Amino acid sequence: MPSEPGLVAAIVLARGGSKGLPRKNVLPIAGKPCVRWTIDQALDAGTTDLVVVSSDDAEVLSIAADARARTHLRGPELASDTATVDAAARCAATDLEADTLVILYGNVPVRPADLIDRAVRALGATGADSVQSFARVGKHHPWWTARLDEATGLVGPWEGDRLNHGVHRRQDLPPAYIPDGGVIALTRDALFRRIERVEPGPHAFLGLDKRGIATAEGDVIDIDSRIDLLVADAVLRERLDAPGAGPEIGVRAPSIAPGAPGRSVA
Repeated sequence: MPSEPGLVAAIVLARGGSKGLPRKNVLPIAGKPCVRWTIDQALDAGTTDLVVVSSDDAEVLSIAADARARTHLRGPELASDTATVDAAARCAATDLEADTLVILYGNVPVRPADLIDRAVRALGATGADSVQSFARVGKHHPWWTARLDEATGLVGPWEGDRLNHGVHRRQDLPPAYIPDGGVIALTRDALFRRIERVEPGPHAFLGLDKRGIATAEGDVIDIDSRIDLLVADAVLRERLDAPGAGPEIGVRAPSIAPGAPGRSVA
């Protein structure tokens, strides 16, 4: 059933540690720290009432304070490699009087300017427990996944009897999607695991009624490696250098790829 979102709080998760790319949340990208892009996007969203940055890192919290976002000091037990996203978000949300929570990753500097608002509005319009963004899979489609015997070099299909399911053109692959990390909007009951009949597991915080919104290729870039950082920097600098671009074009530039806003994929 459609519902009003009530008070909406965006929680930016940005711990200090990272094994793949050390200190990735504070590394400079197109003129400002990586996490600052997400903070600014959350502050600019039309549907968010407040923005909280959760981190165990003093530099991240200082960046958040400079942006005039609220800060939440996360304990070390919620900032380890094994800590879960939902546990960190619950800790930050405990004292927030918000009916709708938006989880944003600090290491995602590139996302469509309207993505947060799309997710929040879809959550209210559908009455779902959660809405997250999904990117359409291209050449890394599951049908093109294979098994490779490293000892003999023999190649076989990942599933079924036919390699690549008999499909050799990307255009002929059935639509498939993968969570892209751009946004997760969810109800307070879902985050605090108060939805009945939800099976236990790492994604239980998404609730029972899970929805998705589609993004186009390149709409969302999360930083896990040095290559990701270089690509994000190039994308954002191109936006900044675009004719007529204002000082915040990297934050507010809309997606240029076609797509149906609010398309349900899950």
